[in-house]
Amino acid sequence: MKITNSTPNTVIPTGDSAKRADKSAPAGSSPEKSSESVHLSSLSSQLQALESKFASSGVVDSARVAEIKQAISNGSFTVNAGAVADHLIVTVKDLIQSSKEKNS
Repeated sequence: MKITNSTPNTVIPTGDSAKRADKSAPAGSSPEKSSESVHLSSLSSQLQALESKFASSGVVDSARVAEIKQAISNGSFTVNAGAVADHLIVTVKDLIQSSKEKNS
């Protein structure tokens, strides 16, 4: 089976292409300097700090996972069906509510 692209690839330029460096320029040439600048709000530094904090902290509690694995393997792990049912009901209520808000 042969798969072909029935529509040609088209490039749609965005922005001012004159400001971009020419990619076909020789390796030693320097790209054009742009007068554009980017300004980041203080929120960006807060987000970077949070990202660093979460990256350094473990997402999974390895000790707790090992404890649960041990309990499952020796047959002592029990499921609190009432708590599972309660959380399931809350989740379903939230989903129904968000669906109603979307359709309004």
